[in-house]
Amino acid sequence: MRSELHHTRRDSKMASRTPIFLALLLWVSGVCGDIVMTQSPGSLSVSVGESATIRCKSSQSLLYSNDNKNYLVWYQQKAGQSPKLLIYWASTRASGVPDRFSGSGSGTDFTLTISRVQAEDVASYYCLQSYSTPPTVIQPRT
Repeated sequence: MRSELHHTRRDSKMASRTPIFLALLLWVSGVCGDIVMTQSPGSLSVSVGESATIRCKSSQSLLYSNDNKNYLVWYQQKAGQSPKLLIYWASTRASGVPDRFSGSGSGTDFTLTISRVQAEDVASYYCLQSYSTPPTVIQPRT
């Protein structure tokens, strides 16, 4: 299931809408103590230049006490392209990612904020936990 984010370009006579898709996925890993990730909201409508906020909630804490890091990553996937890493450790921007993308949160609650939304931000966005092994298995939300 995907959620849809629209950004609206305002000109003097009409507003056009471009869909920005946000993936809503359940991420499940392991046999014991499965971690389930959920994203919200289901739909957003923002104008170019405004901010968009995507939330991600984990069914258990992603904060690893040994290094005090949250094992949460955010990806962006544009149509026809491979996923691109935006944020790792919940709040660290990957190299080359514009500063309008920021991550925050700790434990079980996380946020991706896109300030000053641009037309090129049209994409699917999703969070992924990298806390537990074996590697995460994707199970779409129904």
